[in-house]
Amino acid sequence: MAAHSIEHRGCPIHYTVRGHGPVVLFIQGVGVHGEGWRPQVDHLAAHFTCITFDNRGVGRSQPAGAPVTVEQMADDARAVLDAVSIESAHVIGHSLGGLVALQLALSAPGRARSLCLMCTFASGRAAAPMTPRMIWAGLRSRVGTRRMRRRGFLSIILPPGAIDDPDATAADLAALFGHDLGDQEPITGVQLQAMRQSDLTARLPELAGVPTLVMSAAHDPIAPPRVGRALADGVPGARYVEAPDASHGLPITHAAWANARLAEHLAPSAQHLRQ
Repeated sequence: MAAHSIEHRGCPIHYTVRGHGPVVLFIQGVGVHGEGWRPQVDHLAAHFTCITFDNRGVGRSQPAGAPVTVEQMADDARAVLDAVSIESAHVIGHSLGGLVALQLALSAPGRARSLCLMCTFASGRAAAPMTPRMIWAGLRSRVGTRRMRRRGFLSIILPPGAIDDPDATAADLAALFGHDLGDQEPITGVQLQAMRQSDLTARLPELAGVPTLVMSAAHDPIAPPRVGRALADGVPGARYVEAPDASHGLPITHAAWANARLAEHLAPSAQHLRQ
């Protein structure tokens, strides 16, 4: 895996390239480092060139430099493609990263060869509806001891009743998230504000002709399935799939399920992709 960095609008955008074949660009969500895509990259790198990066203000992409907006984050993603001389790529985004992927496809037509939108929404205002579960889990993830906050965060990304050993699970996931699950990246609040200010719902019909897969999780309190279905309904020809036993951490906690659907989605680009 080769690591690189480019300077773009006041921020060194750190990115990695691994594998060979058609290019897949991965865009992360709030406060998560590009390394969070490792379960997907490990599976796809044998047949695809996988590009991951730390979003502006996250991980090694410091300082944030320009103001953080969904439009700026999409422009950062485009700059990464430019840096590796890639005209178009399959684009995969999770949560806020899905909103950024939509913005990239809309603002730079032709750059997104296809889209996979995971646990996401067309409008940031649709995210994290104030259900009793979301209110309680959100509170638990922000107050109390670090151990308590870790457990609160796990209750968001894992389905109810799925945690046998919360401490061990949090330790295992910290490496992928890029930080202790009891902490938040300083940029988190700024990213959330940017997300809330973005609404691409009315522009979804413009994505006609872009093969699109929308992937939801049945127990996701941040991007509930009804939000995913509405997103899929808005993109002409989009396909919708739903993981029955997963939550917002779908690509990490249920990687095998997610990777099998990604393989199907990307198969036309690599006919011999292993399932």
